[in-house]
Amino acid sequence: MASIYERALGADFRKLHPRIQERFGFGSDDRIASVGCGVMERIRFSRLVSIPLYVGAKRHIMFPQGGENIPFTVENYAYVDRFGRETVTWVRKFKFPNAIRRFDATMIYSKRRERIVDYLGNKQHLAVDLQVSAAPNGGIRIRSGEQRFYEGLLQFRCPMKLSGIADVVEWFDDEADRYRITVEVNNPIVGTVFQYKGSFQARLVETPPGFIPMDVLPLREEKRE
Repeated sequence: MASIYERALGADFRKLHPRIQERFGFGSDDRIASVGCGVMERIRFSRLVSIPLYVGAKRHIMFPQGGENIPFTVENYAYVDRFGRETVTWVRKFKFPNAIRRFDATMIYSKRRERIVDYLGNKQHLAVDLQVSAAPNGGIRIRSGEQRFYEGLLQFRCPMKLSGIADVVEWFDDEADRYRITVEVNNPIVGTVFQYKGSFQARLVETPPGFIPMDVLPLREEKRE
């Protein structure tokens, strides 16, 4: 079965660097995961949005803390969620001197929307449409679009003026033999809300059938896309 990123990119998936294809090319049937560790050279946030980021940190969606040379890990496991959707985890742990901050997400491929939908946080309250493309350097570029909030019976589209638009690029540096990543989240009013830049090494690990570590799974799953 093609990975959710292959489905989103189509023929352009072959434009990706082979090591990027490796990291983004597996699905639940392959029984493998990608586990990486590295260092964020820089993490920044805007103090103008400290309160929203503090609230987000409680649900593992960004956080009001920055620094330099911050160790981090990233865990990508592919599985089928309870609604039968092919899903990939994105659990990032940033190890600050005084705290471990998390940024959790689970991505699915939505047949109805014909694109990847990213559920942010550990309770999938925020669903974000993603635009995925091949970058000129053989990396993968992911840009966020429309955002929807779901909580019980409550549901609404988030106005873009009150949302953060994320631009993510991950590529492989042949000379350094490392993956590199840049993430920048901007708001039309505030400007840059959150950003980080770093590099890491990642390896594929075999997983037993159906095995997913409990701490990378969301606490609840949202059916609405």
